[in-house]
Amino acid sequence: MSLRLDGSTIRLEGECRVEDAEPLLVFLQDGDGRRVDLTAAGPLHAAVVQVLLALRPPLDGPPGDPFTARWLVPLLMLRRSV
Repeated sequence: MSLRLDGSTIRLEGECRVEDAEPLLVFLQDGDGRRVDLTAAGPLHAAVVQVLLALRPPLDGPPGDPFTARWLVPLLMLRRSV
């Protein structure tokens, strides 16, 4: 597994695969105010990105993966208008 819960922070580490999407969803839904740390994250599977886009948790750290830093973080930082 490429994610672990460290207090109120969910740390994504290394390559995040499709099987990490459901535990990420559970971690985010089970705790109010949880943050996601992308510092040690490698490439993110589209399913993981979809969870992050749907729930828009606060993000910590600059991602280690250049693609995530360049293209996904700006998208994840946008707030939905309802």
